[in-house]
Amino acid sequence: MSTSITDPMSNSLELRQLRYFIAVAEELHFGKAATRLNMTQPPLSQAIQAFEAELGVALFIRTTRQISLTPAGIALLPEAKKLLLQVQNLRQLVQRAAAGTQGHLSLAFVSIADYSILPPTLRTFRHSHADVSIELREATSDIQLEALEKADIDAGFLIPPIPEKFHALLHYQKILTEPLILAAPEHLFPAGAVVKLEQCVNQSLILFPRKIAPALHDAILGFFHEYGLTPDIGQEAIQMQTIVGLVSAGMGIALVPQSVSNLQRPGVSYHALANSAPAVEIGFAWRKDNPSAVLHSFLQLLNQKYADSSQS
Repeated sequence: MSTSITDPMSNSLELRQLRYFIAVAEELHFGKAATRLNMTQPPLSQAIQAFEAELGVALFIRTTRQISLTPAGIALLPEAKKLLLQVQNLRQLVQRAAAGTQGHLSLAFVSIADYSILPPTLRTFRHSHADVSIELREATSDIQLEALEKADIDAGFLIPPIPEKFHALLHYQKILTEPLILAAPEHLFPAGAVVKLEQCVNQSLILFPRKIAPALHDAILGFFHEYGLTPDIGQEAIQMQTIVGLVSAGMGIALVPQSVSNLQRPGVSYHALANSAPAVEIGFAWRKDNPSAVLHSFLQLLNQKYADSSQS
């Protein structure tokens, strides 16, 4: 089937005709143009005549010794080249989109991902997918699940668990786990000191609200209870930078994922815990019915970078 473009008058303009016209217009010789097009001269001459008849104008001035372009032919040549280039670019566009190297990807992320997996992952992906536009939004896990349910985002880095009502809708893949460490006002403990949990019990504890991150909230409180301790909860905050900022202001201590130590604030020091600290998990969730080739490419990258992750 030949490729054609239909104008408002319902006449069919074939791209093949434009290619023939351009070859003759550039060579100004039917024989050379035919050779360039890998065809014989008579069918080419007939095709050009039919093209001129269809347009209702002469494109070439023919003499026994040479041919040249008419004003109509001169006007058509750059537009014909432009049109064929647009068709070529269109083909490349859809091929790149189908391969996941061009398009759009909307990602949400919890704040702790910004200090661990998000920057290096995005940097690697951008290097190999420069034509993909990426939309980022910071959001807590519960907000991300709502956005995924509405298909407002393609995927999100969040803290599990995934509520059962989302199991039929979403895929989930564990990306990494990391231990909790202590963020404390720097005057409380010597720099580099390994701190026992018992040393923290008289300090106000700053942590995530349970509604926002139930697994992290319960893991921290369960950690204290495991050692027979009851922390004094002073403040709650939903953003990691806010929690560290409150520690910097001397409002209390916090147990944070190890990667948060990349967030430096005046007056804050980070310490490993002598006790066996629980780990926090970060995972990646996306809709099972999302057909995005760009998302598929991003998932391939995650699988390469975090080969020990598991999917559910």
